[in-house]
Amino acid sequence: MNKTKLTLKDVAEQLGVSTATISNAFNRPDQLSKAKREEILARCQKIGYSGPNKAAQILRKGTSNIVALVLADSISYMVSDPVASTFIKGVSSALQESNKHLLLYAGDSDSILDVVDFVDGFICYGQPRNSNLVKELAALTKPVVTVDFDLEKKPSINIDNEEAAYRVAHHALNEGDSIAILGLRLIDSPSTCRIYDSPLIDVESSIAHRRLDGYLKAAEEKNVNVSNDRIWHLPESDRHFARQAAKEVLMSSPRPNVVLCMSDIIALELLHMALEMGIKVPQELKITGFDGIEEAERARPSLTTVCQSSSEKGVQATKALLENLEAKTTLPFELRTGETV
Repeated sequence: MNKTKLTLKDVAEQLGVSTATISNAFNRPDQLSKAKREEILARCQKIGYSGPNKAAQILRKGTSNIVALVLADSISYMVSDPVASTFIKGVSSALQESNKHLLLYAGDSDSILDVVDFVDGFICYGQPRNSNLVKELAALTKPVVTVDFDLEKKPSINIDNEEAAYRVAHHALNEGDSIAILGLRLIDSPSTCRIYDSPLIDVESSIAHRRLDGYLKAAEEKNVNVSNDRIWHLPESDRHFARQAAKEVLMSSPRPNVVLCMSDIIALELLHMALEMGIKVPQELKITGFDGIEEAERARPSLTTVCQSSSEKGVQATKALLENLEAKTTLPFELRTGETV
């Protein structure tokens, strides 16, 4: 088998036609009769030629019809997360309607510069774990839209995370309550732990810290004290980390009677463990979540949580990118009052 890559000139010589005829068959079908084009394509297929170099075409034309979706973390983790996967579906459906293609790019990659020449723009979902990617995105001249975090002078799609967290906490709390908070990526640690006096990371751009601000604001209004040893950091919204945190919270002394969770995945693991331990919910323990995934509504008791449309976020982010919108958009959220409060 000949493994040497065929050039346009090679193919033209083998078929006994001009390079322009080959190029037209692949790129400008209106320049050839239907019969001639089909003949050329069939003969190209027979000798193993699939068309002109796509990378060269992209560099020459300056467009690829490909949009890169930069995820906050590894692709394997993000596609398994129900919130992230719903967002990806929203982006994918909107791109498909516009005859565009999607490239998934991991947020723990070394650099986006490897693909920058081959995509028309970037949607960044969540702050990438590799902070170098944030700097690269901020410096790009190609369109960039961020979701669930902000870059200066770049359009973004968010909800008001501080207000949403405030409202769900205000609904759950009463004066005299003992509370704990199960947070996400609050400090620089790969393990589940209490934050104690550890410095908080990425305070200005992190949605986790906006949610923490909302919880603390509601607690202050209800005269409820929250010390740092009652705030847990989870590195990911993952059932393993959530179960570990839930066990620590439920075994702590004194055990809190309200736990505010920064995702439904975390809240559901806490709920399941509490019920396994015979703790009555909500009589002995109130639990709130965040996101509004389907599993939270199906749980018994159903979870009190903040609902946001991840799919609509994806659609709006795609629209902002394709239409070169410049605004920072805040989408609505809804407080779902379930049976855990």
